[in-house]
Amino acid sequence: MKADLHNHSYYSDGLLSPSEVVSLASRAGCDLFSLTDHDTTDGIAEAKLEAEKVGLNLINGVEISAFWKNMAIHIVGLGVDINNDILQAGLEHNKELRKMRAEKIALSLWRSGIKDALEKTQMISGGHMLTRTHFAQMLIQEGYCKDMKSVFRRYLTGKKPGGVRVEWKDFDEVINWIQSAGGKAFIAHPFRYRMTHTKIKKLIRDFKKASGDGIEVVNANSSSEEIALGNQWAEDHDLLASCGSDFHGWPNQRVQIGNLIELPNPKRAVWSHM
Repeated sequence: MKADLHNHSYYSDGLLSPSEVVSLASRAGCDLFSLTDHDTTDGIAEAKLEAEKVGLNLINGVEISAFWKNMAIHIVGLGVDINNDILQAGLEHNKELRKMRAEKIALSLWRSGIKDALEKTQMISGGHMLTRTHFAQMLIQEGYCKDMKSVFRRYLTGKKPGGVRVEWKDFDEVINWIQSAGGKAFIAHPFRYRMTHTKIKKLIRDFKKASGDGIEVVNANSSSEEIALGNQWAEDHDLLASCGSDFHGWPNQRVQIGNLIELPNPKRAVWSHM
């Protein structure tokens, strides 16, 4: 099974349309695919049409921002009913928070001498949801930074220019949104957060207690050690395992759809339990 269950289109912070993303997945030989845009399912209908054309199995997905112990984390929902009222009310809440954050980021950048940040970033987003990735791409294009790593080192986090805190809902509430829509909830890229292994294990324990379903054991940037640890923690807490590239499609990001190491334990794979 070649699966990639974490990907983004221009409905959130990706570069390509849902159709283009699905087409890439088909050409990469994926058997199973999910579009998981941030806090929106608006691209799913288009993705489904393209998936039917190319004969690709598509799972409805979404990646939702949440809080755990006052820290922002991302939760991927797989197999959700995109017409569920509880899920969509939650996503609308997050979209409004994102809109307010974008305005605050632009104001903070303006105060640091970067003019017209909102207008320039809106041009990059094509009129879709504004995210920190769009601001980062704008800062790269305008010559303030050379790459994504340097952008987030100099801007958009903490007390730096463009750093804006968002009060997301607690992760147990977000899990409920996903499960109310018939989906399964997974901690996205657990090793990407600024946490020690001890703290990640605490997150996973709390996620399990809150009835979360699994963790993303494999993504495009996973090391062998991280995959082994993620797999072991899934075993320890009887959680399902997922995999996804977290593809966005920007030229300065090297991630490719479907280019993933296989899950160590296929019996725990989410597709075996859906």
